[in-house]
Amino acid sequence: MSGMFTLTGATVVDVDGVRKSNVVVDETTGRIESVGDRVDGEERDVTGLFVAPGLVDAHVHLMMDGRPDVADYQHEPPERACYRAAANLRHTLAAGVTTVRDLGAPGDVATSAKAAVAAGELDGPRIHAAGENIVMTGGHGHWFGREADGPDEVRKAAREQLKRGADVVKCMATGGVLTEGAITGAPELTEVEMRAIVEAASAKGIPTAAHAHGETGIKNAARAGITSIEHGMFMDEEAATLLVENDTYWVPTASAVREIVEAGVEAGIPEEAVAKAEDAAERFEVAWEHALDAGVTIAMGTDAGTPFNDHGQNALREMELMVEYGLSPAEALEAATVNGADLVGLDDVGKVAEGYVADLVVLDADPSEDASAWRAVEAVYREGVKVV
Repeated sequence: MSGMFTLTGATVVDVDGVRKSNVVVDETTGRIESVGDRVDGEERDVTGLFVAPGLVDAHVHLMMDGRPDVADYQHEPPERACYRAAANLRHTLAAGVTTVRDLGAPGDVATSAKAAVAAGELDGPRIHAAGENIVMTGGHGHWFGREADGPDEVRKAAREQLKRGADVVKCMATGGVLTEGAITGAPELTEVEMRAIVEAASAKGIPTAAHAHGETGIKNAARAGITSIEHGMFMDEEAATLLVENDTYWVPTASAVREIVEAGVEAGIPEEAVAKAEDAAERFEVAWEHALDAGVTIAMGTDAGTPFNDHGQNALREMELMVEYGLSPAEALEAATVNGADLVGLDDVGKVAEGYVADLVVLDADPSEDASAWRAVEAVYREGVKVV
């Protein structure tokens, strides 16, 4: 590392607004040294460009590659998943996503990827990993999760994920779209079971996440103290109110269902999955209305790796879809930066500010005015190192 460099002539944009500033980065620490008039070290002219924080994708599956039928993964050895994860990480970082939260992979695939990136053995975004999902016997995602039933079993399952180094413990509160035979909105793990998961995770200061489509599952998870609801496609007014009352995040993953519906059975997606996705998509708009009316806190997440939901570029579409469903471009930026950082427990990521980690994206246009601006990436910095 050579020390300092300065992005000169920048238009900085983050949750604090838009302003003209130079951005001084210390390559030795990977942090932003100053945002203002100061110039130090090598000058890198970005006049006319916008410098924004790197994106946080709070819901990915590094083991998956967007193939049409997820059942195919069951016939492959776990080693293949490791190679897929490495490729997916490169694509994700190139798109300007500098932090991801992996919410379910078999064995130690995701936790090992996290360690490899942290050690500099693998290029990619910073990873927060859940390890294996905790799911009722035969429930949604059972083929790559940890099956458990009853409070004692799920508590042990949560502790197993903590033992392997999980940064978040993920469970399945309802059925899902991509598991054959699962009923999308039907409750799976109970409120009592999820409370046991929360107790085990909270004892170690670790947050929790729950896959939850149906109203009852969302409410069970919120009352149990789950940190974030993933998907929430059938959210009703009462569920939205509960999320606000319990300070529960919502990670909508709009691109996941949209990609399935648009690709359809013609692309090789199982007919049952497409039918469930179409039903969820019809109800999703109402869920957004309830969430926005109630003031639910939203973090950006994509469910990357699900059918045709490719790692990296899908996050850029997610930004556009959040605006389509009612957020302003500035609110979408907030959801994908400081909100995502707060959800994963990072207080020095998500802003272009002194002392923050220098995860930066250089763009052609202002993303607080146009969500499509995220598609025109000129450069990406991760911890002060230019990777694109």
